[in-house]
Amino acid sequence: MKAAVLYQAKTPLVVEEVNIDKPGPHEVLIRTAACGLCHSDLHFIDGAYPHAMPCIGGHEAAGIVEAVGSEVRTVKVGDAVVTCLSAFCGHCEFCVTGRMSLCLGGDTRRAPGSSPRLSKPDGTPVNQMLNLSAFAEMMLIHEHACVAIDPEMPLDRAAVIGCAVTTGAGTIFNACKVTPGETVAVVGCGGVGLATINAAKIAGAGRIIAADPMPEKRELAMKLGATDTVDALADGAAAQIVEMTKGGVDHAIEAVGRPASAQLAVNVLRRGGTATILGMMPLAEKVGLGAMDLLSGKKLQGAIMGGNRFPVDIPRLVDFYMRGLLDLDTIIAERIPLEAINEGFDKMKRGDSARSVIVFDQ
Repeated sequence: MKAAVLYQAKTPLVVEEVNIDKPGPHEVLIRTAACGLCHSDLHFIDGAYPHAMPCIGGHEAAGIVEAVGSEVRTVKVGDAVVTCLSAFCGHCEFCVTGRMSLCLGGDTRRAPGSSPRLSKPDGTPVNQMLNLSAFAEMMLIHEHACVAIDPEMPLDRAAVIGCAVTTGAGTIFNACKVTPGETVAVVGCGGVGLATINAAKIAGAGRIIAADPMPEKRELAMKLGATDTVDALADGAAAQIVEMTKGGVDHAIEAVGRPASAQLAVNVLRRGGTATILGMMPLAEKVGLGAMDLLSGKKLQGAIMGGNRFPVDIPRLVDFYMRGLLDLDTIIAERIPLEAINEGFDKMKRGDSARSVIVFDQ
């Protein structure tokens, strides 16, 4: 199969032939239909986050099941599926207490010493990133890293549910539990931020403020449900949001991964408000609340993948799209072939468009 391989951080991905193994007992072989380019992938490509090389990135995907292992019970050949990086074991403390996105998923990877799922033609192992490695024509994953969806769902749109939408919507519905009428500010209007804004609209948030330095993204945010926009880099941006909401927001959600964005989220909270950090911050950075923030009942939290329960959440999000509630079409800026993946990441670095989605020939 063809795949985009990363050999070294800060170098272009190489599209070449890679071998993929047959499914083990609990594994699923999927023919990839589409895969979104996520900023999290760029963190590994740029070397901000470490990973064993060579590896294949990509974690926001949808496809069709080609084969299943002998013990697979959750999907079958021919199913349309969406994958999710928060693979879960099903029996650890986090799983059995309903916090599946916190599962470390050790049992969903092959045991040390086993044959690799991915390898070069000469047999050299290729590392699988985030349990998926979706920048490839095929994926070999644990059954608990995917979920079957409505076969009528367009798979190029379904792909972005796998990360951006699950993270953004999960934050609104699960981590923040936004109730109708509450005010929400979203800092950063990339794929995750736009999905968060759309979900806040679905949840009935009273005022939804989108903060981003790019006018193009603020325009997309308004289309997806924002009631107001602010230039996140403007002097007095925090004061502007506090003024327009008469005291601050109930929920401020950071979807960029920058210290200044996280600080903005904290600064716009009202008394008792909650700041939720979604972006992958530089590893050495910290975010905090001051003494007066704590005395005002403000809270700060992380929400990995939006605190999702993806086997339940993803089919519901598909249903939202099919019923016209969830706007995935606006989030997708372009559809590209695998061979254009490096150009797609170059566009992401410029920061003026939404999601690029790789579409594979079916």
